[in-house]
Amino acid sequence: MSERWLLLLHLAGAFLFVGGSIAAAILRVAAMRRSRPSEIALLLRAVRPAVPLVAGGLVLGIGSGFWLAHRLSVDLASAWLSATFASLGWIAVVGALAGRQDRRTRELAERLAADADARSGELERRLRDPLNLALNASLLLAIAGIVVLMVWQPGA
Repeated sequence: MSERWLLLLHLAGAFLFVGGSIAAAILRVAAMRRSRPSEIALLLRAVRPAVPLVAGGLVLGIGSGFWLAHRLSVDLASAWLSATFASLGWIAVVGALAGRQDRRTRELAERLAADADARSGELERRLRDPLNLALNASLLLAIAGIVVLMVWQPGA
């Protein structure tokens, strides 16, 4: 396979990863702006189809990226790739933690929607939990950092 095809696969993976992540973030923010649990549950459920896009894009991007690096004899120990790998590790760990919290929030919204669909202080607190918001924001910053590193490849 030529380097152009590998680059195309790498870029397609990156677009899926970044696009799915942005879609999930937008839906999460939209859920925070709603008050009825049924609306919140609907928006948080809509995040679920983005998860395979993010995961698939990540796998495609990493796999084709390693193959491309091998073909181009790129040093995998270079600083920009080391920073990328560290960011990907952060995304994996923090994404699992934040995702678990978001799933619990969605499940609470679904229970409340099935019950009386009335506002809930607990649901509001979960949606606006400062730690969860900080974790989700750090994910977006890490993703933006990876894009910057991939485009400019400092020190390469």
